[in-house]
Amino acid sequence: MKQENLVIIGSGPAGWTAGIYASRANLNPVVFAGQMPGGLLTQTTEVENFPGFPDGINGFDLMDAMQKQAEKFHTRIEYDFIESVIFSDGGKQVLKTQSGTEIEARAVIIATGAAPRWPGIPSEAKFRNHGLSACATCDGAFYRNVPVAVIGGGDSAMEEATFLTRFASKVFVVHRRHELRASKIMAERAMSNPKIEFVWDSVAEEILGDRAVQGLRVKNVQTGILTDLAVEGIFAAMGHVPNTAIFRDRIALDEKGFVKLEGATSLTSCRGVFAAGDCADPRYRQAITAAAMGCRAAIDAERYLAG
Repeated sequence: MKQENLVIIGSGPAGWTAGIYASRANLNPVVFAGQMPGGLLTQTTEVENFPGFPDGINGFDLMDAMQKQAEKFHTRIEYDFIESVIFSDGGKQVLKTQSGTEIEARAVIIATGAAPRWPGIPSEAKFRNHGLSACATCDGAFYRNVPVAVIGGGDSAMEEATFLTRFASKVFVVHRRHELRASKIMAERAMSNPKIEFVWDSVAEEILGDRAVQGLRVKNVQTGILTDLAVEGIFAAMGHVPNTAIFRDRIALDEKGFVKLEGATSLTSCRGVFAAGDCADPRYRQAITAAAMGCRAAIDAERYLAG
């Protein structure tokens, strides 16, 4: 069995930042990056809200720069997946990779991220991150003075729709029911906004357009009638699925699968196992907050290993 001091699972902003801090602290970390390092940001064209880049930066380039910085401080990288884990509270953490390697680690940082729920329509692959987004905070400013659509009916959808009214000329909210799942205060805020129009009892059927989004075709689930909404941007706000399936029954997760942390730390329910980034963040899910959580996890791991 291979022995490691610190294993970092995941290679998004949280994973690379944890690698940078852990390497500089001489923890000799190894990052399991999978076959396509960088996480969701590698699929994003322009990132305008990451500090230090006044003109914006391509998502892939940002992740590539983070990886190079981690490698500069001698972070080791394995292009393999962690397939299963057996955690021991305060003891040795056992991991098995997809290629069959078994690892015994003194500490582990989970930075596996989360994946957005997409509408599941045929054209979404073509327009994903090119007119179809899952993050209004990230991409809302690209849609100034044009109409957009938000798909969803929960708190996150109402928050996204309300945020988008700062930029868009009109926001259609497409929801499959005739009442919202959102909390009363969030629903009332959205419904009282003159820029927001609700499209009830409807689901996304098709994204219209050739190279750019020119509309969204929706289907009324009660009547079957198809309607085309003239929009130039579409935001999926149906929640996120944390990539934590292999940790179920190994550490404490919340009802949605996000890793539970102790207060404002990276500590999980198992001593020696830490978490950072979107897999432990159902609230913010931003590259900058994920990076900050990666820093936090590395510092917590350093203190744990020193003790």
